[in-house]
Amino acid sequence: MTPALLLLIVFIAYPFVLGVWYSMSDVQIFGLGKFIGLANYQNLLNSPVFIQTVKNSFIYTGFATVFKLALGLGLALVMNQAFPFKNLIRASVLLPYIVPTALSTLAFLLAFNPTLSPLPWIFGPLHIPYPDAGFLGQPGTAMGAVIFVNTWRGTPFFAISLLAGLQTIPQDLYEAASIDGANAINRFRHVTVPLLMPVLTIVMLFSIIQTFADFQIVQVLTRGGPADSTHLFATLAFQIGMQGGRLGQGAAVSLFMLPFLGLLVIAQLWYTRRGAAA
Repeated sequence: MTPALLLLIVFIAYPFVLGVWYSMSDVQIFGLGKFIGLANYQNLLNSPVFIQTVKNSFIYTGFATVFKLALGLGLALVMNQAFPFKNLIRASVLLPYIVPTALSTLAFLLAFNPTLSPLPWIFGPLHIPYPDAGFLGQPGTAMGAVIFVNTWRGTPFFAISLLAGLQTIPQDLYEAASIDGANAINRFRHVTVPLLMPVLTIVMLFSIIQTFADFQIVQVLTRGGPADSTHLFATLAFQIGMQGGRLGQGAAVSLFMLPFLGLLVIAQLWYTRRGAAA
């Protein structure tokens, strides 16, 4: 057995098989458990909390990805221009992404705290309503708050990746388009977007996978609350499996992510191989 195959078995195959077994058993933290078939999955499908979690996961991933794409592309286009201190600004843009997630999220936890936050003092003179319980204290605003934090953290990844893609586009194409009478919008539509699409697709798929399986931001800010309005697959699995001691049902929640993430990984591999063969 080769060392590479051994590592795959130890770190990927064994945990996966063990997770599948756990999801089909009633194993607890202190106990071996017994085989119960698909009962854990059936219980989850009948659980309003789990159904809400599925909706939350798609809302969280969809909105965060769209915002990160729009802001990241805008930043990339700006940073691709010539201006003073360009390299310094490019480096500073990366700061939200390189700071540890838990640490930066703790700063937002304090910022969203209705007692400690300066936001009420800022919003007051501007006549902007501020929730009495804070943005994290009520279901209507909590999801928006965690999406905002995810967007803040993930936008630099989009910006730097798309900037690298923009710099591979030959300037001759823009000059030729200008000679043909194309304005800035048409140059963006017919030159930038088509040539940036390979990088954009890979970055989008990678970000969707990361966002869909996100844990730290929601766990630090809301722990899935209030009223389960921000629970994602990972946070619900942690709450049920680790905090509640029901490892079997927690594993079942985690494995529900597998079809969605599997499709995204297959799409990413297919697109990568298609690009290499072209």
